[in-house]
Amino acid sequence: MNEFPIGIFDSGVGGLTILNSISKVLPNENIIYLSDNINSPYGEKSNQKIEKICLHNSNFLIQKKCKLIVVACNTATTNCINKLRLDFKVPFVGVEPAIKPASFKTKSGKIGVLATTGTLKSKLFNITSNKHTNDISVIEENADELVKLIECGIFEGEKLNSVLIRHLKPMIKMGIDQLVLGCTHFPLISREIKKILPKEINVLESSKAVATQTKAIIEKFNFMNPSGSGKKVFYCNGSTKTLNKILNHKFDVIKI
Repeated sequence: MNEFPIGIFDSGVGGLTILNSISKVLPNENIIYLSDNINSPYGEKSNQKIEKICLHNSNFLIQKKCKLIVVACNTATTNCINKLRLDFKVPFVGVEPAIKPASFKTKSGKIGVLATTGTLKSKLFNITSNKHTNDISVIEENADELVKLIECGIFEGEKLNSVLIRHLKPMIKMGIDQLVLGCTHFPLISREIKKILPKEINVLESSKAVATQTKAIIEKFNFMNPSGSGKKVFYCNGSTKTLNKILNHKFDVIKI
C-alpha cells in the first residue's frame, strides 16, 4: 500500500491549507484531494446529512485506493469521525479547533473561536472545549457566512471585511488574547483577520498539527512512500472556479 495516495476531502477549498502542510512534512506522498463544494457549507446541515456526505466522500477516496483519509473539515470531524473509523478499515485523521493550545497560551483567560454552526454545536467540540477550558472563558462566533464568501473566491475587500468586523469586534471587546480559527477555510483569509485584530491577539489554526498526526499514522502503519513523486490530483463536484484560482491553474481539476 505504500505507493497508494493519501486522500483528503473538505466542503470546498478549505482543506487546501491542510494539503499544503501535509505536503511539507510528507513531500513524497501522492495526494488525492476531493473538493465537495456542491454540499458546501457543511456547517448548516444536520448531523445525519453530514454523516451521509462523509460516508460518500470516504467511499469515493477508498475507490481511488487511498491508504489514509484526512477529513479536512472541522464540522465533518466533530460530527462523524468516530462513525467513519467504525465503518472503514483505512485510518482516518481528523481536524479539531486548536482549543487545547489556545488554553495553554492564554494570559487573559479568554479565547475566541471562529467556527461554523456545525462545529460549535457538535458533541465532540463541546467535550474538547469543556475538557481544556475549566477556568477559561470561550467566546464563540458562528461564521458560516465566511465559508460562503471564501467558496465564492472572495479573500479580501469591503464585503469580507464587514463580515469579519461583525464577528471579531465582540471578541476583541471581551478581551480575548487567543483566536482559534475553527474552520479550515479561515486560514485562507488570515491576513485580513490579522489586519483587524490588535497585535497582541495570537491566531491559531490546526494545519500543522494535522500534518504531524498524518505523518505519525503513516509511520505507525508503515505506509511511507519514500520514492513517491508527490503527485497531486484534484477532484471537484461543483464549480471549479475558486479551486482553480487558488491553485493558480497549475493543476488539472477533474470535475465529477
